[in-house]
Amino acid sequence: MLVVHVHVHVQPDCVEAFKVASLDNARASVQEPGVARFDVMQQAEDPTRFVLVEAYRTPTAPAAHKETAHYAKWRDTVAPMMAEPRTSVKYANVFPGDAEL
Repeated sequence: MLVVHVHVHVQPDCVEAFKVASLDNARASVQEPGVARFDVMQQAEDPTRFVLVEAYRTPTAPAAHKETAHYAKWRDTVAPMMAEPRTSVKYANVFPGDAEL
């Protein structure tokens, strides 16, 4: 299992629109066979900051995700909302075990 944390900082006037677009993307993403989880989290202290936690079942699943229509729509919709470029960090799953997710 590969887990990716995507850190996003959006412009203050774009918070609600970013949430709508990201929830649409997340709902479609969890329907993909290679996606175990797709969480959208908003920072409590700074509501312009989000973390997307994406858990993929295989090493090739992230590339497949990036080829979907819903990802392309999300990427193009949120690009002008960014206060700075988004960043990501990849993690190997330790617990719970892959079979439990």
